[in-house]
Amino acid sequence: MTFTEKVVIVTGGANGIGQAIVKVYAKEGARVVIADIDKKAGEEVLRLTREEGAETIFIETDVRDPNSIEQLMKRTVETFGVIDILINNAGVSRFKSFFDLSVTEWDDIINTNLRGVFLCAQEAAKIMRGNGGAIVNLASTRAFMSEPNTESYSASKGGIYALTHSLALTLQEENITVNAISPGWIATENYEALRQIDHTQHPSKRVGKPEDIARACLFLTNPLNDFITGENIVIDGGMTRKMMYEH
Repeated sequence: MTFTEKVVIVTGGANGIGQAIVKVYAKEGARVVIADIDKKAGEEVLRLTREEGAETIFIETDVRDPNSIEQLMKRTVETFGVIDILINNAGVSRFKSFFDLSVTEWDDIINTNLRGVFLCAQEAAKIMRGNGGAIVNLASTRAFMSEPNTESYSASKGGIYALTHSLALTLQEENITVNAISPGWIATENYEALRQIDHTQHPSKRVGKPEDIARACLFLTNPLNDFITGENIVIDGGMTRKMMYEH
């Protein structure tokens, strides 16, 4: 199997899309590090994956804290020896009136979603140097289209898009590919409660699931696909290609 014994770090791996990514790599035989600030949820994912025979560990991590990121990388290497793949998934989405958004709130979103991606990539790449590796950053379709009062989140995801192609060029000599995925509407819970219009408005005729993103991570980090770097893959059921005019 392609990912057998490969060492994979998934930030924000305790919930939602991150949890699905952890599970898909674990099923493929990878050694997976669940990195998350949510200790309770992280330990539950650890328990579930180990029950299925996966080689996983949980490391409590706050991607806003450079020291926490350094400890994540250090403990991963102490446990598994190398880092082959980094999935930068950790992020928060909080939407608030543009006129009321404080500097503190702005900084918290940027530091979590954007600076955290940069610092994790920087620390992981230091370890990948010489051996090569793959990095996938989770951006968003909100990097390219918006609703009102989403400035901090949209800016953070647009930054991830730009950071991705920059890192791909910087890390080319280290044999490290860097790509991004921009999810659209991915329902992480209560999928059965969605309305018919929620599904049918998508050209794909359904709302996305976390597993849709997880499978794309497998694709982008497969060594056979190392010709793909600096790319952003939009996974949104076709919504960003759909004209929204009302007739």
